[in-house]
Order: sequence, then structure tokens, then C-alpha cells
Amino acid sequence: MGSSVRELAAATPGTRDRYVDLLRVASLGTVVLGHWLMAVVTGDEVGNLLAVVPGLQLLTWVLQIMPVFFFVGGFSHALSYRSLRRKQPDGSVYSAFLRARLQRLLRPTVVFILVWGAAALIVQLLGGDSGLTGVAMRLVAQPLWFIGIYLAMVAFTPPLLKLHERYGWGAFGALVAGAVLVDVARFAGHVPFVEFLNFAFVWLAVHQLGFLRADGRIRMPVALAAAGLAGAAALVAFGPYPLSMVGMPGEKVSNMAPPTLALLCHGLWLVGAVELLRAPGARLAARPKVWRGVVAANGVAMTAFLWHLTAMLGVYGAMLALDVTLPAPATAAWWAQVPVRIAAALVLTALLVTAFRSFERPASAKPGPGSGGPVAALGITLCLFGVLGLSMVGFGGMLQGRTAMLVAVRVTAPVAVAMALVGWLLVERAGRRTPRPVVS
Repeated sequence: MGSSVRELAAATPGTRDRYVDLLRVASLGTVVLGHWLMAVVTGDEVGNLLAVVPGLQLLTWVLQIMPVFFFVGGFSHALSYRSLRRKQPDGSVYSAFLRARLQRLLRPTVVFILVWGAAALIVQLLGGDSGLTGVAMRLVAQPLWFIGIYLAMVAFTPPLLKLHERYGWGAFGALVAGAVLVDVARFAGHVPFVEFLNFAFVWLAVHQLGFLRADGRIRMPVALAAAGLAGAAALVAFGPYPLSMVGMPGEKVSNMAPPTLALLCHGLWLVGAVELLRAPGARLAARPKVWRGVVAANGVAMTAFLWHLTAMLGVYGAMLALDVTLPAPATAAWWAQVPVRIAAALVLTALLVTAFRSFERPASAKPGPGSGGPVAALGITLCLFGVLGLSMVGFGGMLQGRTAMLVAVRVTAPVAVAMALVGWLLVERAGRRTPRPVVS
């Protein structure tokens, strides 16, 4: 792998925005480390360090960095779609765009779902789905919510990019207005289920900032950061919003699920902050050793993200099996054990990446003329509901039919797995070359 990474790094064109790639790696890495640090295992239960030490929740205002990943996604999607649009002005751009953007996302995700789905079936048939094993089968699927949101961003890129090209900041403002109206209807009007609309409005607004960045239209990052930080602080201080920018167990209102206006303000603050660091970040990413590390990490980032909770729970499972003492959370002994647990999780994640990284390598795509748009749209819709459903219900209850509420619909693990797999196959089919008819 070393030589290929070196070659890829050396072949990087000078026009590439390396800072964007650095942000992508740094944001996912921060999420992984945050999950490893926040997990608190006591016997058969998995809790959250932020619930044990509420004062640490303020750190989420810096470390809840997923908005940066979605912002970077918007930037990359704009460039990718425009490039395809220039090369393929024949109506097949949408399906080609979906397949090009989703190969490295869906293939490792499908493998993860198949492996964990099969393992969950075997465990349940053997009657071993109790204790920490049962908890693990639910928790390992939680990061799939991110995949679902990202799928929606890819699917909505063409129409939202068109709106951006016509209205610029106005298109972003409309999404923000939608998020405001949803929270007003939710908290003041008590309208049922309306809060789920902010999965779209909040995250697509952050994604839309990536379009603005692609066109060089974020010219006052200080103002963006200050407005976002002040807005989030005011909403938390005077509104119904919690301090934590990540979900907390047992809370009545979460800033994350579904997203709130406070989380959108948090996203604005983070986007402004990373734009302020753009010049030093670009200089850092331009260093040959740093850039090779970014290239290497980008090549396995999605695989590592999918399997990092599996690794963490595997470490805790091994400690319990070996009768290693688990100190009380947040005590001095617990903090002293943190570096060892994280190092072990890092090693196990590396082993899992080695086993599954080949699925993250994109296959050669040969899109051509055809009417793959409707098929691609259906495929990405099924994938979206499948992975979001799995993120909520988990892999537990594959045989018992345990359900979870997805918006206003109840889903089971087998149905969610089926939707994800069928959707992926449709996306793959839609992006392949359609043979031209032979004219005699």
C-alpha cells in the first residue's frame, strides 16, 4: 500500500484543494476518537461519559465536528457534478453522478451490513444475544445514520446545486428558514413528527455552504463563525435546547436526533472556524509527509468509520472475558486506562480495515447514455431508508422482529437490510453503461 499511496500523492494535481481532504480525514478521525472516549462500559451496559460528567458537554461545541464533513461533502459534490455535466450533457448525468459518488460509500457499507447481519443471525440462533453481545448488536449500527444523511445529500445535489447557481446565498437562506419554521412548529405549535423535517433542512443547509465555498463565496468567515456561535449560545441559554451538541441518553430534547436550529448554528460556527484556518491548513496539507498521510487515510476512511465501534466493543468484550477490572467511570483509574483502551481499539480497527479495505476501492465505471435516472433515484431512496432504519433498530432482533420508529413508520432489521441491499443493486445497475441500440 505504501508505494501506491506515494504514487497517488505524487500525482496529485496542483489545483486540488488539499485542505478539503485534510478536513475530511480530520473530521472523521475526531468522530472516531470521540466515540472511543465517550463510551462507558459497566458490566452489560454501555453509557456515555458526558452523562457521567455533564461539565464535559461543552467540549461538544468543538468536537462535534460532523458538520465539517457534510460541508466538505457539499464542496466535493459540486465539483464532481459540474465535471460530469460538462462531459455528459446527454441526460445520464444523474445516475453516473450517483454511482461515482456512492461506490466508495455503499460498497463497504453493504459489506458491513452483510457481515454483521450474518453474525447477528448466528448469535441469535445460538442464543447468545444477551449481555454485552446484545448491546453490541444494537450499537454497532448507530453510525449508519451518517451514511443515510450523506446519501440524501448526494441525491439532492443536482436540484440544490441548480438553486445555488441561481440564487446563491438565497438558497442557503431558504433552508435555514425551513429549519426555523420546523423548530417553531415543534416547540411552540407541538406539531407531531414535524421535527424530522430538520434532518433535511439542517444538514442540507450545512451541505449548501459547501457549494458556496466551491464558488469562493464565503468571504467573511469571521462573521459566519461569530453569528453561529452567538446564535447557538443564545438558543441554548434562552430556548429549549440542551447544552450538548451530541445525543445524550434519556434526554427529552436532543440537538442531534432530529437536528435542531441550535445544531445548525453550531455548524455555521464550525464552518466559519475551519475557513479561518484555511491558509495554515493548506500549508500543512502541502507538506509531502502530511499529504501522503491524508491520501492513505482517505483511502480507508469509510471502512475505518464503519468498523470503529465494532473494534471498541471488541476491546471491552476482551477485557471482560479476561476479567480485567473496569474502573468506575471518570475516576483517576478510568482515565489512566483510556490510552490503553484507545490503543487497543486502534489496533483492532487497523486489522478490520486490512480485512475489508478492498471494498472501498472504486471499480471502473463506464457510464453512458440511458434512462438510469429513475432507477438510481429509487435505489438511493431504498438505501436511505434501509441504512437509517438499521441505525435505529440495530442488528438485534433479526429473528424476533424487534421494531424501531423511522419517522412515522415502524421498521425491522430484516426489512431494513433488504431495502439497503436492493437499493445498492439498483444504484450499481443505474450507473453502468447502457448499450446503444443497433440501427439496421
